[in-house]
Amino acid sequence: MAAKVKGKGAAQLELVRTEQTAKPRRAPAKVAAPPAAPAAAVVVPVPDDAGERPREARAPKRRATAEQMAQKQREISISEFFTKNRHLLGFDNPSKALLTTIKEAVDNSLDACEEAGILPEITVEVRDLAWEASKDGDLTKGEGRFVVAIEDNGPGIVKAQAPKIFGKLLYGSKFHRLKQSRGQQGIGISAAAMYAQLTTGAPIRVTTRTARGKPAQFFEIQIDTRKNNPVVTDERELAEWTQEHGTRVELEIVANWQQGQRFVNRYVEHTALANPHATVRYLRPKQEPLAFPRATEELPKEALEIKPHPHGVELGALMLMAAESKSHDVKGFLQAAFSRVSPPVADEILKRCAFKGRVRPRDLAEDRALAEKLHKAIGATKIMAPPTNCLSPIGDALMRRGLVSFLNVIETEGPEEETQLDLDQAGKKKASKKEKAAKAEAPVVPDAPPEEGVEKIKGHNYFIATVTRPPKVYRGNPFQVEVGLAYGGSWPADKTIELFRFANRVPLLFQRGACGVTEAIVKTDWRNYLLSQPKASLPVGPMALLVHIASVWVPFTSESKEAVAHYPEIIREIQLAAQECGRKLATHIRKQKHADYQAQRRSIFELYIEEVAAALHKISGKSRDAIKRDFLRVANQVTEADLEEQDAALEAQSKKLTKKPRRGGREEAE
Repeated sequence: MAAKVKGKGAAQLELVRTEQTAKPRRAPAKVAAPPAAPAAAVVVPVPDDAGERPREARAPKRRATAEQMAQKQREISISEFFTKNRHLLGFDNPSKALLTTIKEAVDNSLDACEEAGILPEITVEVRDLAWEASKDGDLTKGEGRFVVAIEDNGPGIVKAQAPKIFGKLLYGSKFHRLKQSRGQQGIGISAAAMYAQLTTGAPIRVTTRTARGKPAQFFEIQIDTRKNNPVVTDERELAEWTQEHGTRVELEIVANWQQGQRFVNRYVEHTALANPHATVRYLRPKQEPLAFPRATEELPKEALEIKPHPHGVELGALMLMAAESKSHDVKGFLQAAFSRVSPPVADEILKRCAFKGRVRPRDLAEDRALAEKLHKAIGATKIMAPPTNCLSPIGDALMRRGLVSFLNVIETEGPEEETQLDLDQAGKKKASKKEKAAKAEAPVVPDAPPEEGVEKIKGHNYFIATVTRPPKVYRGNPFQVEVGLAYGGSWPADKTIELFRFANRVPLLFQRGACGVTEAIVKTDWRNYLLSQPKASLPVGPMALLVHIASVWVPFTSESKEAVAHYPEIIREIQLAAQECGRKLATHIRKQKHADYQAQRRSIFELYIEEVAAALHKISGKSRDAIKRDFLRVANQVTEADLEEQDAALEAQSKKLTKKPRRGGREEAE
């Protein structure tokens, strides 16, 4: 019996126990002994609420064996992967897919024209199939079927290569080259064809001709996503085609023109801005065609292919290159496989390695310890920076022409997240109370008088400044940064500046907040250059800022190529270029302010010239007009001299200001 427990509750518990023990128990019936449990079975006592005897619990039966699971394993095609993960390539939704399709085709056309030495003439066409069928009413609202067509005057595509280019992912000529180009992965236009096939079931239609005397080739191509291979559903020759040479690509896709057209408009405008040597025609449904004429007849400087730089090669890549080398010794391998490795440099590397005996390249591929010795020796050796003839920057002169042409033709402006506005109608939009208050506090930006750096466009004066930095290196890859700005004109003075981002002449329209370019501009202290700047954000003012990165391999954050990674070397170069442009802008703004001040002084002085001239005429008898003319000449000379002295002082003050330590503690380099 349990020990005695004091208290009323304990007494009740004892009573219940006594009643339960008082009940007679029925003798259990005799049953046959159960069979012996298998070895895998585990007997676990599981008591139930009724106080019955424990039950036996068996381990759960395995649903699949290793052999059965092995039978389910199979290779995943790259096409299958991106079919399920198309958002990685920029086909997140129908409005964005419209832009991505156009972008990939235009990039290919521009690359092909420049490589062939042809001044590009690109036509971008968007057609609403539902509206064309009805020819009545409004355009399709929401999602609908659209045809996107891109036509160029490039060198064309040979018959054998066309199906693979448009119907096979990860197939191209640019991935293995260290040379500036828009395309990098060999995945863009074939991914657009995959999206078209997935959403409408329609094949991509390609028309191409390589020369005037040759017939044009027409293809209808689909993608076998299981095998990542092209399937040609139609192939024939066309006796007549408008182009002497070039390519036309047509894709029928599900898109949202109502929401996506503003992104396409912006992309076409910015493409014309970064490619002043190209003529771009833009045909839109139910709207007037838009044309961007080329601003120069000169092609960009040709970018040459270079070898990888030894300081940018990692250990695994070094072993792979050694395995593929045909050189007889390591010295020959270093000179043949890398740029900037001369015989003396190769000797210095080998001296640091201290290899015992003769070492061949294939020995490096088979022995990781030897390869690691060589890799460390390369890192410890001072080697000249890689050559920069692999880059083709826009240049100051062409960047300036591009900005002027862009401002002459542009239809839209405004932040990426907002609906675009007409430049000349921006001020007529009904503003909220908050915007009105901000506008009242914002400084008035008068039109600049004709001076160096000022262009008159659409009746407005814009100050334009451009900067091209010297080439630099990150991870062994050369890159170059360019920055241009347009200030004043009809840009709103109370809104965040417009930031136009470019990589290898391609506009970056999405993921602005996640881009290293944005971070560099935000980190620049624009208050030094007379612009207001809220904390941790872009500056405010009537300005558009263009930032272009040219590189043999742009470090994008994803396959969709929408934002640049945050490499410290790239961010630093963008900051330095922005600071140099900012100094030019600050000088211009100060000149404007002081010119206005001196004009006010002169106008006050001129108010009294009439009276002084009349009084001197009575005293001396000299002509009133001659006295007035002399006084005006003196007034102009005094104010002009004051302006020159103040401009010189302001220039010195601006340079001194930009040398002060930044908020982060580091100094701004000149």
